Amino acid sequence: MLRINNLVLTVTDPDTGQQTEILHGNSFELAQGEALGLVGESGSGKSMTLKCVLGIEPPGARVTGAIELDGTDMLTASGEALRKIRANDLALIAQNPHGALNPVLPVERFLIEGMSDARSKDKKTARVLAADLLRQVGIDDTERVLRSYPHQLSGGLLQRVVIAGAISGDPKLLLADEPTTALDVTTQAEVVAILDEKRREHGLSMVFVTHDLDLAAAVCDRLAVMKDGEIVEIGTPEEIRDHPETEYTRNLMAARPMLYPKGHPAAFLSENKEAQA
Repeated sequence: MLRINNLVLTVTDPDTGQQTEILHGNSFELAQGEALGLVGESGSGKSMTLKCVLGIEPPGARVTGAIELDGTDMLTASGEALRKIRANDLALIAQNPHGALNPVLPVERFLIEGMSDARSKDKKTARVLAADLLRQVGIDDTERVLRSYPHQLSGGLLQRVVIAGAISGDPKLLLADEPTTALDVTTQAEVVAILDEKRREHGLSMVFVTHDLDLAAAVCDRLAVMKDGEIVEIGTPEEIRDHPETEYTRNLMAARPMLYPKGHPAAFLSENKEAQA
């Protein structure tokens, strides 16, 4: 479904002309319906990998290797082909939901215009579908939320709106860039559960970027651990937890805080550890 081979990203300092390699020949594959977690500390190259997939890397950057989505090479596709792929096959869920919506437009404009463009729905039909999507992500007061502006909604509600918008176009691949970073742990649990449920319901593939190893393990089939722009190991959550291959992964696991309350999606790792003790 998604195949990345020997991905290298090089950026150039506009003042000095100095070139710096940010991503160092990374490769991985993602099957249809599979979720892969990109985990690592800040600056390890997780979000930059997503930007390369979307084709929104920094100005002047050079990307080499291959990024194929359903057989289409994203690095050589024409501008028109890329626009169609971004509109129909890809959806981004950003870590800051307030930055994903226009602050001077109500929520209904965000959802309705997206469906009108991606699914060619008339506005009346799109509004009905928008209300249904909001109910699917756990929002009952749909009319109030549709009429609301972003600043009138909490971070948790707004992230649900963004998830509804992401699945509204029936994409093949979800790119989730730390979608729960700005949320408290209780709201995290709700949003992650909804995101995982909708992904499985719609048969979507997902790349889930986070610095939180436990959270990624709760929603992903495999984890790719990144350090300094390089994937240092890939495995199932159980393989990473029980048999980490690198010292970096062991340190990353040792540094993670055990702050999840009982019932949180990521709490099972701590519970398993306690059971094994």
